[in-house]
Amino acid sequence: MKTRLTLILVVLLAGGLAFAQDGAVRADLTAADLVRVRAVTAPTTDFSRAENFEGKPAGKGTTTFAVNADSFSHFLDNLSFEQEEQFKLGNALFRKIWVSSPSSTQASDGLGPLFNARGCQSCHIKDGRGHPPFEGQAENVSMLLRLSVPGGGGDPVYGGQLQDFAVPGLKAEGQIGIDYAEIPVTLDDGSVVSLRAPHYSVTDLNYGPLAPDVMISPRIANPMIGLGLVEQIPAEDILALADPEDDDGDGISGRANWAVAPETGEPALGRFGWKAGVTSIRAQSAAAFAGDLGISTPLVNDPHGDCTGNQQECLAMPTGEQARLGVSEAPDPVLDLVTFYAQTLGVPERRDVDEPAVLRGKQAFYGAGCASCHVPKFVTSRNGENPAQRFQLIWPYADFLLHDMGEGLADHRPEGQADGFEWRTPPLWGIGLTETVSGHTFFLHDGRARDLPEAILWHGGEAQAARDAFAAMSRTTRDDLVAFLESL
Repeated sequence: MKTRLTLILVVLLAGGLAFAQDGAVRADLTAADLVRVRAVTAPTTDFSRAENFEGKPAGKGTTTFAVNADSFSHFLDNLSFEQEEQFKLGNALFRKIWVSSPSSTQASDGLGPLFNARGCQSCHIKDGRGHPPFEGQAENVSMLLRLSVPGGGGDPVYGGQLQDFAVPGLKAEGQIGIDYAEIPVTLDDGSVVSLRAPHYSVTDLNYGPLAPDVMISPRIANPMIGLGLVEQIPAEDILALADPEDDDGDGISGRANWAVAPETGEPALGRFGWKAGVTSIRAQSAAAFAGDLGISTPLVNDPHGDCTGNQQECLAMPTGEQARLGVSEAPDPVLDLVTFYAQTLGVPERRDVDEPAVLRGKQAFYGAGCASCHVPKFVTSRNGENPAQRFQLIWPYADFLLHDMGEGLADHRPEGQADGFEWRTPPLWGIGLTETVSGHTFFLHDGRARDLPEAILWHGGEAQAARDAFAAMSRTTRDDLVAFLESL
C-alpha cells in the first residue's frame, strides 16, 4: 500500500506540475473570466498608490469592526443569516472545555487520556497565533512537540507528539524544555540585531526514554483567519507557482506537497499546517481533536488519541465512546460545526494602505523578492460550496508551497513529502494585528522571533537573497517594510 501511494503521489505531482507549467486553465472559469483573473492577480509595478481592493484582503468577506482583541474572531462579512447561526454554534464548540470520562455531562466528556489542551481555543487564543512559554511561565499551552523516527511513524512509546497533560489517574508524558542562545547579527549599516536560537529537549519523561533516534520539532498554533478562502484557491493556481527544479533560475524552487485526504482516501494537494501536510480544514480539525485533545470524531475515530500500544495504562482509561456505545466523542454535527466555524472566520480590513511609508515598504517588499514566495493575491473558485467564498479576490501573501528555508530554521525532521529544511509559506494577512489579538509578537513556526525584523533575518535557503536584501537596506527602508507588514 505504501509503495502504491508513493507511486500515485509521484505521478500526480509530476502531472500537476507539468499541467501548471503548460499554463493550467481553471475549469471553473470562462475565457472572459480567465482574462479578468489574470489581470487582477498580476504583480503590481505601481507603488505610488494602493491597488484596487487592496484594503479588502478577504474580498466581500472582509470584516470591518473596530480593531481590538476580537479582530480575528468575526465571521465573513457576506455570510447569510442562516450561516451566521452555524458560525455561532461552531464558535461555542470551538470554545468548549472538554472533561475526562466518565462524566455526568456526556456532551463534554472524552478528553484525553493524554492531551495538550482542553479546548480548541486554548491553543488558538482569540483565534490568533500561539506562542512559546512567556518568561516565568511553566506551561506550553499553545505550543507542542512533534515526534517521529527515521522511516516514518511516531516514537514507539510516546507517539506522534508529546502530550504534557493527562486526565486524573494518569501521568503526563513529559514537558518541553527550551534554552535560548543569543546570536548577534550585524546589518550593513552597522545596526546589530540579536536573534535567539532555541535548543529543545524533553524533560520529566514518565514512560521511559524516547527512542535514541527520535526527531523532535516544535510547533506553535497558527492563526485561524481566512482558512476557508485558502481552501477555495484552485489547486491549479497553487501548482502554477511551483518550480521544484528552479527552471526560471530565480533561486526559488517551491514544491507542492501531497497528502492522503482522510475523507476520500485519495491523494490531494496539501495547503494547511506548517509543512502543508493537511488537505482540508475538516481534516485539520479532526487531527487536532485527536492529537491535541484526545477526542474522537467520525473522521479520526480513536478515543484514546495519541496513546500507543506501549502505553497500556493510557489504553485502559475510560473513554467517551464507551458511554456513547461506540459513537465518537465529537460526533457530527460537532465536527461539521467546528469545521464551518474555521472555514468562515473573516480577515480584518487593512489599515493605512495609502500611507507613504506603507507604500514605500510595499515597494521594498517586492524589490527584495519577498513576493516571490509571499504571493500577494488569488481569486477563489467559482464553484465553491459556500457562495460567500466564490470568486473573491483575496490577499493572503503566500504561495502555500514548500520552500527550503536553510539550516537556521531547519528542524531536520521529514514530514510527509517535506524534508527537514522545508516549510510551507504561511499567509501574512493579519500579521500586523498579532500583538493586539494575541498579546505578543512571537513569529515563525516555534515563536523564536520576537518581532518582524528578527523573523526576516532568520530566513535562509531559498529566502537568503531576500533576507540579505533586507539586511542591506537603510534603517528608514527597513522601518518602511515593517510598516507595510504591520498594515496587513
